[in-house]
Amino acid sequence: MELCTEMKLVGDTYGSGFGCGLTLTGSATIRGFEKVGEDPSSLRYENGKGLALTVHKRQEQDALRVWTEFSNHSGEAVTLEMLASFALQDVEADAIYRLQSFWSAEGKLRRETVYDLHLEPSWSGHGVRAERFGTVGSMPVRKYFPFLALEDSRTGHVTAVQLYVGASWQMEVSCREKSGRLTVTGGLADREFGHWTRTVAPGESFTTPQAVIAQGEDLYQACARLVAAQHPAISPVDDHMGILFNEYCTTWGNPNLENLKAIADRLEGKGIQFFVIDCGWYGQGAEWPLSVGDWDVNTQRLPGGLREAADYIRSKGMVPGLWFEMESVGPKSRHYNDPTHLVKKDGVPLTVGGRRFWDMEDPWVVDYLTEKVIGQLKAGGFGYIKVDYNETMGLGVDGGHSLGDGLQRKVAASQRFFQKIREEIPDIVIENCSSGGHRLSPAFMELVSQASFSDAHETTSIPIIAANLHRAIKPEQSQIWAVLRVEDSDARLHYSLAATLLGRMCLSGDIHGLSQHQWDIVEEGMDFYRKAAEIIQKGVTVLHQCEPQSYNHPQGSQLVLRELDKQGLAVYHRFENSPQGLPALPEGCKVVATFGQADRDFSAQAWLYEKG
Repeated sequence: MELCTEMKLVGDTYGSGFGCGLTLTGSATIRGFEKVGEDPSSLRYENGKGLALTVHKRQEQDALRVWTEFSNHSGEAVTLEMLASFALQDVEADAIYRLQSFWSAEGKLRRETVYDLHLEPSWSGHGVRAERFGTVGSMPVRKYFPFLALEDSRTGHVTAVQLYVGASWQMEVSCREKSGRLTVTGGLADREFGHWTRTVAPGESFTTPQAVIAQGEDLYQACARLVAAQHPAISPVDDHMGILFNEYCTTWGNPNLENLKAIADRLEGKGIQFFVIDCGWYGQGAEWPLSVGDWDVNTQRLPGGLREAADYIRSKGMVPGLWFEMESVGPKSRHYNDPTHLVKKDGVPLTVGGRRFWDMEDPWVVDYLTEKVIGQLKAGGFGYIKVDYNETMGLGVDGGHSLGDGLQRKVAASQRFFQKIREEIPDIVIENCSSGGHRLSPAFMELVSQASFSDAHETTSIPIIAANLHRAIKPEQSQIWAVLRVEDSDARLHYSLAATLLGRMCLSGDIHGLSQHQWDIVEEGMDFYRKAAEIIQKGVTVLHQCEPQSYNHPQGSQLVLRELDKQGLAVYHRFENSPQGLPALPEGCKVVATFGQADRDFSAQAWLYEKG
């Protein structure tokens, strides 16, 4: 396997083998470059016409971080229509893994062989075979995560890749040789897939997003090394795996001073670190969902403003948090019909469902959101912000060298505003939410402390989704909800609370109506979570056995083992038609703590153990 790169310039000859329209690899552009240098940090290519490619590489423990820089030293502008962040040639693999993702069903593992994908070479080796996939739009995790793994089933060896992208991206697996060895590329979605071109003037350069490549003896090890290479901006306030409470599934978008105080009173002394006020604190009456973008406090609900509510939460020993969907504008906003500062496509404001979008490259917008978002966080004394994002801009927007380039620029500007929040409020905890998990890309995860793992707030698929995400993000960032209901049986409480052991515990629901017996179970689960916190935060997932195919009607069971040195955490969930008995824990281990009882369908049990 050899690291290299791929690119295509507008006007150059496309590759042969019936690949035109299927792939932009193998063109005359890349064939015109020759390698002119290599050292531990880079590969350098030139084409003899003043154009240069540098593949930067940086070894980080067990992973390799790479990105490509294109430089134009010629006398005329050139236009890129594809530039890969990475390319791997001569890959020996016969199986391909992808992580599929749709709303409330994130991270489902999909394994296919080269035969399933029809990538087997022809009898003569002629004719390109290619599988190109990815995401188009401003939600980088939609249908797929920016992830790919390739397995050689003879040895079990796996090579895995993650792209650090905020918007449209692609990966591609192709075969051009009779040997059957594969070429793998990935980066920004190209002209054919993502409507992207970028003109580079003489003396200018363009740099791709980063990719991280890791290898392992199996999929567990390769994914663990990918995830370990992520460097999230964890707030110093948020480095002890504190428990959260979010009131959304308690008030259902109707927070007011009275019910916020009542919730804070009920939670006092229970060891909860963060109390997040979710949507509904702004706008007027029942139309508050449509007034996103104005961020005026609803004084009927909060007559004393946000500060009074935040101060009360702090007085009860918790850090107050606040929800924003800061990049969007709703139809009842006073800004909705003023196109001046909105994202446009084809010269008119881009409208998707009931939303338009702020142009985050516009200095006026940055100043406005600095006042409305950062200013209100400061004025209210909030230590936590939940940043939601509930629509996608689609294939592209105006403002760049192409629709796809315009999209990349707008999303990059949004990411800069995340950084601005932290610069202005250094210790703030930032939560990344995009209708749950649509932004669970490393490009966003490195900007935040935590992320909403999904919008699957009360479904029985929660533990399945939560375990899936171990392959893509750090569990210490994966915020998993346990929505508590008065009608919950003991088994259901165990089931919900045990799922949070696969990430960060977040509580919501009918906290006022729970009986003392129910609260005893919840607090037992909270205590167990605190005991397991270091393993969740610093450990490695070594086993993930998941039987269900359906997420709406899961059948069978799931077992996840996560270990840190000689300590381990086992989380077992039973679904419908689940097997009898309990799973086998690692041989010779000693159980030191137990939570729950997996004795029926839709029940759960967790163990802390020590290895001999």
